[in-house]
Amino acid sequence: MQVAVGTFNLNNLFSRFDFEADLSTAAASDVKVEEQTSFSFDDPGGFKLRTYLGKLVKGKPDAERKLIATRIKHMDLDVLAVQEVEDIDTLRHFASTDLGGLYKHIVLIEGNDPRLIDVGLLSKLPLGGVTSWQHVPDPAKPDQPVFSRDLLQVEVLTPDRSDRLLTVFNNHLKSHFVPFTEADPQAEGDKANELRRRQCDAVATIIEAQTRPDSRYVVVGDMNDPPDSPFLAPLAQSSSLNLAFGLANVQETQPGPGNPPPPSAEWTERFKPPGKPAEYTLMDQVWLNPALAPKQTGAFIDRRTKVGGDGSDHDPSWVTLDL
Repeated sequence: MQVAVGTFNLNNLFSRFDFEADLSTAAASDVKVEEQTSFSFDDPGGFKLRTYLGKLVKGKPDAERKLIATRIKHMDLDVLAVQEVEDIDTLRHFASTDLGGLYKHIVLIEGNDPRLIDVGLLSKLPLGGVTSWQHVPDPAKPDQPVFSRDLLQVEVLTPDRSDRLLTVFNNHLKSHFVPFTEADPQAEGDKANELRRRQCDAVATIIEAQTRPDSRYVVVGDMNDPPDSPFLAPLAQSSSLNLAFGLANVQETQPGPGNPPPPSAEWTERFKPPGKPAEYTLMDQVWLNPALAPKQTGAFIDRRTKVGGDGSDHDPSWVTLDL
């Protein structure tokens, strides 16, 4: 059977509910309001505001949410690993409403990120065991977890649930972001790189312990570095795992935006430093283990139509497999 497996950073898919509206300032319209519902937040024990760095966390705008939904429906993958989702309710609502029930099997486990962004998975195929590795300690700081978000391990089963087709290891590694308030941005950037290296080492160790030589699995996600980065080397170049890069000779669904256009098709994230040319990096990756690599039949990136992104600042990537 043909199976398509991919990854997509949904870029802050927070819940759609927003209680900040003031009806008295709403523009006049032809809509007749028959009833009004008011919400009282007088009891601090009765509600919790979602904040990050002192700012209210707001829902993803409807237009952006619809854009990423349109892209997902167009790709129509069998299994899609996702990143930057607020919680399981948000993912379920997005899948049922915006995706029209395209995916029946949905996974998300709350992780470590203080910004409330988690990793999850959408699947047309039934799922088996699900494991969160968010509590693995950081060797450099044993009292803290090594994963900024989580490493999510999910078994994908055959349609009749009689066997395991493959296992997905979904990642969202430490980003390059450094707050402008940091006194030494270079030092903080170096710390982020080293944490990403330790995360990759932890992923490789976990996968080796969880799999056999004949296991079939993919390692996917937002790696926050290019495939040849030295900080991804403990995973990407692991001599015990011998992973194959799934996006070699990748095909685009359409040409990339921008003038001049990107130098190659091998990118999923665009960053424009002030006063410098835009940088294009293949952050969102798919890696296959030796037992699965010979089954690959294609590699693709769904290209955005505009420089600002179509609902996300990342482009999704995926592979097709003949299983």
